[in-house]
Amino acid sequence: MKISELLGKTHRDNPAEVELISHKLMLRSAMIYQVGAGIYGYLPLAWKSLRKIEEIIRQEMNSAGSQELRLSILQPKELWDTTGRTDAFGDDLFTLIDRKGRKLVVAPTHEEELTAIVKAHVSSYRDLPKILYQIHTKFRDEPRPRGGLMRVREFDMKDAYSLDISNEELDLSYQKMVKAYKAIYKRCGLNVIQVEADSGAIGGKDSHEFVLLADSGEDTIVICEACGYYANVEKAVFDPVDYSEDNQSDLSEVSTPKVTSIAGLTDFLSIPTHKTIKTLCYMSGAELILVVIRGDLEVNEVKLKSVLGVSEIRLAAAKDIEKHGLSKGYISPVGINGFRIIADESLMLGSNFVAGGNKQEVHLINVNYPRDFKADVVSDLAQATEGQACVNCTGEKLAIKRGIEVGHVFKLGDSFSKSIGATFADESGQLKPIVMGCYGIGLGRLLAAAIEQHNDDNGIKFPVAIAPYQVHLIAIDAEKPEISKIAEQVQSDLHEVGLEVLYDDRNESVGVKFKDADLMGMPIRIVVSLRNLKDNVLEVKARDSDQIDKVPYGSFVDKVKSLLDERGFYDPHG
Repeated sequence: MKISELLGKTHRDNPAEVELISHKLMLRSAMIYQVGAGIYGYLPLAWKSLRKIEEIIRQEMNSAGSQELRLSILQPKELWDTTGRTDAFGDDLFTLIDRKGRKLVVAPTHEEELTAIVKAHVSSYRDLPKILYQIHTKFRDEPRPRGGLMRVREFDMKDAYSLDISNEELDLSYQKMVKAYKAIYKRCGLNVIQVEADSGAIGGKDSHEFVLLADSGEDTIVICEACGYYANVEKAVFDPVDYSEDNQSDLSEVSTPKVTSIAGLTDFLSIPTHKTIKTLCYMSGAELILVVIRGDLEVNEVKLKSVLGVSEIRLAAAKDIEKHGLSKGYISPVGINGFRIIADESLMLGSNFVAGGNKQEVHLINVNYPRDFKADVVSDLAQATEGQACVNCTGEKLAIKRGIEVGHVFKLGDSFSKSIGATFADESGQLKPIVMGCYGIGLGRLLAAAIEQHNDDNGIKFPVAIAPYQVHLIAIDAEKPEISKIAEQVQSDLHEVGLEVLYDDRNESVGVKFKDADLMGMPIRIVVSLRNLKDNVLEVKARDSDQIDKVPYGSFVDKVKSLLDERGFYDPHG
């Protein structure tokens, strides 16, 4: 491909109000263009990369025994109502009404339709196991689309679904997909980690994310370097300090004028934060719920939503608290009725706490659980933070890093099959729900993540397997016949061995051509110039190296192939 014929022009300056490196570089290198908020189109360079990513995914999925299909984008809303996910997705779900008044969903994911298809085609244990996948477009009405291709409203995704007869068989399918995902990321040149994750609106019991560590990432990852524990902060657990005392003192009141915060309380009573209990008021719909946790810890709202079995919660506003007759700043679970109380496990790792007195300017001292109050649910609600103790290691401290999610796998279990009625007859003829898993990779996000991980101050440094072209050929003084003739022969020689070449034949300065080559980021750069031709050599340089080699004309193909092989080039035809 000649650059003079390529659609899209490069830009020297970073676009305004763009934060992520990948977003800046993809706009500057004419890979993508923005249509609207969270809506992007792909220009030829990005499209070539995406097709390569797609083919890598397809090869690894097929190698894992999966079958490719294609599901519909428009789905009847009543199918989603069957599983309850119309409400779970909420405003993120694009919906429409057709001319006959039928309500439709624009699919953000395909568990419902896939399960309905399976219901019609699977009847016996002999039909299982199966893994089905598609590479298709999804739509989600993201409230805050940002980061270029990282968080968008329209995106291409590979979603796969495993179908098994038992949880034990699901575990095998799950591990098969994890292995395939790791192979995909390796071939795409990504260094990722597998982290424990929350299932969110997809549902299910166990799930893992594949995360690329990057300061620009929007995910918070909790890590123990000692034992290799990795978890998204939404799911992460830690070993809280036990501050329990041998004796429980008598409950009593203490006057605390104008003390309405934990910080104020610890100063007023000269006590450490872990000696306090804080009671937070959350709204779930119209219900006000009391959430109780030790004062030195914070509530993880994702864990709380999971415990409550809801998709949306919010901190109660002052008017909500007043409406329910509570004393803001002095709320306590002690002696209160008419509210659900959800308590963190940390309340059992301490004693003689200080808590609100449920009346103005009064606190209670020597509060102990469960002596002085009972909770409807006691669970892990606490947010993991830097420096807390790892649950798997004695004394090792957790670290917090940022990351970019590039894939997510879930053990769905039988929730979807039960809702939709997808069953199979076991060996005894008894009908049982199909046990399912689902597995997703966003292609555009993977491309952006690769650029986020592989770049420098000058531009992109594409991993060879997903580069639009393996070679960037620069002809200096391309308008001269002797230069263009050699350059075209170089291009032809590379084509003969299956390599793709982006040929800069423009009548531009050397500086412009070199800057564009660095910006676009093809793995290998070859320069044809009069000076080098006099010595019968070509200039060959890898994008990720400062070394420039003068290679005899007769051996440049071998040199290019060697450099690509060193960088993990995978030629399915080789």
